[in-house]
Amino acid sequence: MAEEQEAVSETPSYEKARDELAEVVRDLEKGGLTLEESLALWERGEKLAKVCEQWLEGARARLVAAQAVEEGDGKPAEENGETPF
Repeated sequence: MAEEQEAVSETPSYEKARDELAEVVRDLEKGGLTLEESLALWERGEKLAKVCEQWLEGARARLVAAQAVEEGDGKPAEENGETPF
């Protein structure tokens, strides 16, 4: 349980994760790294990409919820046969 709380508190903001991911990509594209360094960067990039994806999924869910409230039925738009975007 304590590990989960630490992981949550260590989760970077979307913007920070996105910026760091862009830096990782630039470093990988430059080349000149050892295999071990490249693998470590690749793994970090994968983790950062997942963080960004989670933030975006959360944002989509909030938009869908807001649209449902705005429509007054309290249900997500998809349940009404609508496309949220």
